[in-house]
Amino acid sequence: MSAYVSAFELFSIGVGPSSSHTVGPMRAARDFALRVADARPARVTCDLFGSLGATGLGHGTPDAIVSGLQGFSPETVHPEQVRASWSDWLDGNALMLAGVHPVRFERADVRFEPRTRLPGHPNALTLSAIDAAGAEIARETYYSIGGGFIRREGAAEAPSASYPMAFSSADGLLALCELEGTTIAAVARVNEESRRSPAEVDAGLDSIWRAMDDCITAGLHASGTLPGILGVKRRAGLIREQLESDAHSGPVLPGEWLAAFALAVNEENASGGRVVTAPTNGAAGILPAVARYWAEFVCPTDDPAPGMREFLLTATALGSLFKANASISGAEGGCQAEVGSACAMAAGGLTAVMGGTPAQVENAAEIAMEHHLGLTCDPVGGLVQIPCIERNAIAASTAVTAARLAMRGDGSHYVSLDTVVETMRQTGLDMSTKYKETSEGGLAVNVVEC
Repeated sequence: MSAYVSAFELFSIGVGPSSSHTVGPMRAARDFALRVADARPARVTCDLFGSLGATGLGHGTPDAIVSGLQGFSPETVHPEQVRASWSDWLDGNALMLAGVHPVRFERADVRFEPRTRLPGHPNALTLSAIDAAGAEIARETYYSIGGGFIRREGAAEAPSASYPMAFSSADGLLALCELEGTTIAAVARVNEESRRSPAEVDAGLDSIWRAMDDCITAGLHASGTLPGILGVKRRAGLIREQLESDAHSGPVLPGEWLAAFALAVNEENASGGRVVTAPTNGAAGILPAVARYWAEFVCPTDDPAPGMREFLLTATALGSLFKANASISGAEGGCQAEVGSACAMAAGGLTAVMGGTPAQVENAAEIAMEHHLGLTCDPVGGLVQIPCIERNAIAASTAVTAARLAMRGDGSHYVSLDTVVETMRQTGLDMSTKYKETSEGGLAVNVVEC
């Protein structure tokens, strides 16, 4: 069995502010709508359980549900079609189920059950279709398992994807690289090219990077206040203006731009803008920030495209290990599962494009993940803003530091990446629920929301 997840699944283009609370629920609602539209129900309802019920309001989950029920997909929907689609809904209006069948819908048809946790996953939602007589004609439960991935309860488990370069652990990946005399990115490329032509792989990776880069640029040129009760002001645009100003005091350090890039992405995410899961929305700023940092300040050529593909493919192989052997879901493993995984992916990708060996890439990922172990997910006000936005900027800096440290060594080190991945998994199991995207502990209860 291979742990590998395609880059085109791990890096999915969607909308903010959360891959597990926005993108996943939208996909689930759309799937349900397509299943029941032909039955022509009179009404549909949705129950949000666990973390979805606890922080769904701040994460835009009800808006995502309404959009998904209308047939919209996170990959193609315009962010403005999602924003406030539930909160501004006029009760009694007809909702076009899957875009083809009108059903009566009210805001109260989305119900929050934060104290009820279903056994399948902390992020669970149940959708029901009801006929004109009030009888339930269909019911499905879905789990949003992180990174925008969903699982429908009772559905036959899809067989593990078969790839020519199969690996299930970091040690196995390194052994494969040694056996074939190749790089981690090359292993990932062989797997991708077993499904797509080389030209399609390159075009797809270029499209992913273009969406990431566009998100950075949009965030760097935006201003104002983020939505929600906290009134958080955007900072990335102001920092860009300061760094570009002739009046800026002192030298401009590359790390300042690195932080600005990360803030830009996560401010776009918090506003419900177009982002790329990397591997989640809450951690979406780290990898793009480090990648653009490399392209602008480190890349030795005028054409960063080949290196960017290597960066993304390396990060894909590493991210696959976290998803398969631990978690990339904050509701399941805390923020270590999101930000820690993203930091490790970025550190490994940067090491690869700086000429690091597979062993140095694995070392960089291990350093990055090790120093995020135990990181809690405690968003203030249930919003993906504090401490989430700054946390991405700090993690981007950690990723660069991890890569630099790994490049100064020969790849040998005491603690393996596999050990750290397993430790993250165990820590997530031990972590109290109040620190796993429920806003019931940590900063979320010690910061006054005003």
